[in-house]
Amino acid sequence: MRSSTGNRSTADGSRADATTDGEGSERAGPGRDLPPLLAGAATGTAACGALLALMDSGSPLRGPCALLFLLAAPALAIALALRGLDPFGRLITALAGAVALDMLVAQAMLTVHRWSVPGGIVAVTVLSLLILIANGIRQRAGSRGRTPEGSKTGQSFVTAKPTDS
Repeated sequence: MRSSTGNRSTADGSRADATTDGEGSERAGPGRDLPPLLAGAATGTAACGALLALMDSGSPLRGPCALLFLLAAPALAIALALRGLDPFGRLITALAGAVALDMLVAQAMLTVHRWSVPGGIVAVTVLSLLILIANGIRQRAGSRGRTPEGSKTGQSFVTAKPTDS
């Protein structure tokens, strides 16, 4: 039974927190939808930054929003490729990879004397999409892998047959 304070009573009369039930699974609560909301706001802001930079707008928000896009797009692509790491390690690695990718794009464009802000935005977008596509292909290939007959774990074992000598 749920009370007005957000706590509920369990069958034995003890109180349980509103964010988890007795087994530890999440329930509806006031702060549960905050991370997806913030992620959506950051995505929208980054997309607006990319559009402002591509349109060569004179808005004072162009610089900060474009910088957010230049960090967020490759960081997201790299973070999705590193699903095996713990969250903090994945965040740090993804941000470092995003900075390295941005610097690589800038250095390449400066080397060939073709520097432009819209060109940099497009190059980072294309490279981020390539990372996402490669990650998707890798995951699909991994999920299609079939296990050999007789093997439940996917490992194949070679057994030597005894010879008659």
